[in-house]
Amino acid sequence: MLTSLAIIFLLGLFLGHIFNKLKLPSLIGMLLTGIILGPYTLNLLDGSILSLSADLRKLALIIILTRAGLALDIKDLKKVGRPAILMCFVPACFEIAGIILLAPKLLGVSVLEAAIMGAVVAAVSPAVIVPKMLKMMESGYGTAKSIPQLIMAGASVDDIFVIVLFTSLTSLAVGGGMSPISFIQIPVSIVTGLLGGIVLGILLTIFFKRVHIRDSTKVIIILSMSFLLVYLEKASEGVVSFSGLLAVISMGATILRTYETLAKRLSGKFSKLWVGAEILLFVLVGATVDINYALSAGIMAVLVILGGLLFRMLGVFLCLIKTKLNIKERIFCVLAYIPKATVQAAIGAIPLAMGLPCGRIVLTVAVLSILITAPLGALGIDLSYKKFLNKI
Repeated sequence: MLTSLAIIFLLGLFLGHIFNKLKLPSLIGMLLTGIILGPYTLNLLDGSILSLSADLRKLALIIILTRAGLALDIKDLKKVGRPAILMCFVPACFEIAGIILLAPKLLGVSVLEAAIMGAVVAAVSPAVIVPKMLKMMESGYGTAKSIPQLIMAGASVDDIFVIVLFTSLTSLAVGGGMSPISFIQIPVSIVTGLLGGIVLGILLTIFFKRVHIRDSTKVIIILSMSFLLVYLEKASEGVVSFSGLLAVISMGATILRTYETLAKRLSGKFSKLWVGAEILLFVLVGATVDINYALSAGIMAVLVILGGLLFRMLGVFLCLIKTKLNIKERIFCVLAYIPKATVQAAIGAIPLAMGLPCGRIVLTVAVLSILITAPLGALGIDLSYKKFLNKI
């Protein structure tokens, strides 16, 4: 296991650096590292690493979402208003609708199977988007109109919406049925997640103000609380819907609101943690990619993905109607909502594991969506933000 970790970090750093030199996002090199080392290519990773892959990916995701919360100023989101709410679900709904229209004709699946495929593909990747939005916030690009905050918050809730929808659709596919109650879980999980994070954030602020401990220890405490929030989501299944990831973000945002000086110091600590977590996340996501699956689907699967993206872009544009954003800023928002990686890697194989007839093709499309959109979206953000956004 230790040997595998050494190879992951060293090769991930090396290929990431190579792609940076080529003016391409380093995450492409990290994804490529995972594909090369993974079980479907050279198979150089220890089985213990692969068995822990899902947990390690979630660990990395929690680190970046905690950092996002510590930098997410609620006052900035209030400035954005209506578009921030619409970006949480409208683009995903448009993309799912596009895939429902295209997939039955191009891939020969049923409407329900196309909906399941759309729910897998429609989630954007906070692991790709959040670090880039934080970098923009630190450098002042787009912050006058709260564009990074809008995208960061919308992407986080977008994932929750899509995952709950995916769960409902797969339940219907295996005969469990789907009722209006299953859709009520979406707003309930958002509200309970927000409230849970806010309450915990307030309690942590009170504790940190009264008990003087090192910032490094505070980081450990906050990370541990984040892990518990994510566990609470699983533990509360069947009782009440609860979004652990949204709770993690709202906890960080509450600490920023109530103890700003501490939040800024801790954000720097989490930035350092992300250096290693980023490599781990994207290498392990790359390791899930089965090249044979990807090649078997061919051009039709790519057309479904690209067609769904066009619908998604239309959804983003509709969300931004009657806002103060100019055309360049709106185009940037469209580009920023392209990347997919983490959710697709996490749930793409579930229909196959459940024995659904569409499992193989859903996994194939999920894998291809990572390979196409993660580098495309990341590159689009990197190349456009300085040209399309104003710097304060």
